[in-house]
Amino acid sequence: MANCIICGTSADGPICEVHQEDVAFEFEGNHPSQLTPKRFYRGRVDGYADFGVFVDIGNVTGLLHRSKLDQRLESLDWEVGEDVFVQVNNIRDNGDIDLGWSIRQKEAEFRGVLVDTPDGDRLADEYHGDDDDDGGPGPESDETAERTEDDESTASGSGRTGTSGTTETTETTETTETTETTETTETTEATETADFDRVPVEELGDHVGDVVRLEGEVVSARQTSGPTVFELRDETGIVDCAAFVEAGVRAYPDVEADDVVRIDGEVRLRRDEIQVETESLVLLDGTAEASVRTRMEEALDARARPDEEALLADDDALSTIADDVTGAAAAIRRAVLESRPVVVRHDATTDGYVAGAAIERAVLPLVEAEHAAADAVYHYFDRRPLEDGVYDMNDATKDVTRMLGDRERHDEKLPLFVFAAAASTAASTDGLELLDVYGAPRVVLDGRSADETIAAAVDSPVTTEERSAATVAATVAAAVNGDVREDLRHLPAVSYWEEVPEPYAELAADAGVGADTARDLREAVALEAFYQSYEDKRELIVDLLFEKRTGLAGQVAEQFRTKLDAELDTATANLDERTVDDATVAVLDTDAYTHEYDFPPTRLLLDELQRRLDADVIIGVGTDELGVRTDGTLDLEALVAALQLEAPDAGVTDPEAREPRVEFLAGEREAVLDAVVDAVAERALAASV
Repeated sequence: MANCIICGTSADGPICEVHQEDVAFEFEGNHPSQLTPKRFYRGRVDGYADFGVFVDIGNVTGLLHRSKLDQRLESLDWEVGEDVFVQVNNIRDNGDIDLGWSIRQKEAEFRGVLVDTPDGDRLADEYHGDDDDDGGPGPESDETAERTEDDESTASGSGRTGTSGTTETTETTETTETTETTETTETTEATETADFDRVPVEELGDHVGDVVRLEGEVVSARQTSGPTVFELRDETGIVDCAAFVEAGVRAYPDVEADDVVRIDGEVRLRRDEIQVETESLVLLDGTAEASVRTRMEEALDARARPDEEALLADDDALSTIADDVTGAAAAIRRAVLESRPVVVRHDATTDGYVAGAAIERAVLPLVEAEHAAADAVYHYFDRRPLEDGVYDMNDATKDVTRMLGDRERHDEKLPLFVFAAAASTAASTDGLELLDVYGAPRVVLDGRSADETIAAAVDSPVTTEERSAATVAATVAAAVNGDVREDLRHLPAVSYWEEVPEPYAELAADAGVGADTARDLREAVALEAFYQSYEDKRELIVDLLFEKRTGLAGQVAEQFRTKLDAELDTATANLDERTVDDATVAVLDTDAYTHEYDFPPTRLLLDELQRRLDADVIIGVGTDELGVRTDGTLDLEALVAALQLEAPDAGVTDPEAREPRVEFLAGEREAVLDAVVDAVAERALAASV
């Protein structure tokens, strides 16, 4: 019999069953079956695959699947040949080894190192200290061997915390180890009442190795296979604070997101990122909480306020809504600063994609600057296209379910929703009101005026009739982040299918994007927006719009033209042209003469027919709906009222979509079509007079 190196109890080897996961093992076996599940092993990165990382553990190799990582595989900075620590989760019957993630990636972060051999466990021959670690006793030290069960809630490095919020003494920071319960309690009280200086998060880099005090708001709490990691935000930044009870056990279970806390702990540098090893954590309330919140609010207001900057272009149409632009930019900046995810919902069109990409271009650098984690840009920003630019209950229900799940699992704040070229019509009212029930903030950026119900349902509407949504969004994005202003100059020009307003044509030319290049980009984005429109295509859109890969844009645009021209040839050959009181109406049966699930979508086809044909009105009629295009002003509300009188049994309604559209009962299709031809022709003639 031997004594456990951690607690000193009798054991079959140098470690007892209770503390198997507190130490790291070096494997000297030669077969997977000789590994012990749930232990942590030192390994070496063997290579990468699309589905994970292969790690050699002595003489065998296991797979750390990408689903087991605490970050995206693409952001993992392990190099082939690098020593890492992994947990053995399972050994399959065929010898495959399933590995798990280890939050501890330095030997000194474990409470000892042992060798796992076919004949049993033994102490390692030497202690491998890390160059940037303060050192500590190795597994053979007398101090480690003398530990008692009173120290079971401590961890490696500086002091760790237990569930009660008390701090035990540890091997690296205390010169005299307490072993009796009463002595531990006294040490804890001394630690909690110690007079540490409060240090702002932005200054932690100057205090590596020091014990400091932080005050701020808990952004999130995530449980790893080792410690609990609290993401703490103060008025200057965000930092991860690790608190350890035992592997996989939640420290401070009563602490949740939005709580204001005081943390004392040692500043450590872990994989080139600042982290605080928590020694004590105290929930603040009353005056202390109010003081911290006031300090943070004042600082956040100042930081969120956009720099005094001119609009993206000298444009009277945008000057009239300059205050709205500033307000929306401040809302977006504040969301980033308070660790609130930003979700951009945009129309699955060129205008929508360009608008969404403009906001993305501005926000991602701010997220990177605010959060140290390499995958923060995926965690705190998302862009999700919308069909037809309408945010209905289906979309809202999905978003609410997702955000509530993230709040429950990760203590995440409810996101700020930014709608671009979307959600400005009354059809989106129900969806927006569902978000409002949960208090999720909402911003709408569009190139059309928001309906009255929408203006009342969102926090920051920024809309204008005279410019595209992408123009509005690019202007807001420039206010959000002035550092990317130069990247945004050509975006408005890409969003106009017809004449580009002069200020934005000049901006694009100054950015090296002439009319032909803008056209290629416009058409390439339109094609990509159609295919799998429910995906954001972040990297592809970046390549097209910002890397200026003109070869890529030209190739995709050529496919756009080929497909569109083929559909136009079919459509124009099958148009039903009618003349009513000198007004020309072209009717296309979209069920019979378009490909329902192929490019182009019906609304883009009708837009193109309107641009190419010399007709007063274009009508595309399907089974139970029809779309209308005209160069004149169309009062859709009056049109629907007239149709309801002419075809009272057809159930004619206005779905309140972004493009003029009427819905009806399929059985009354011909009656509705005849009535709408007469009605729109009459209105087209009246508008021309």
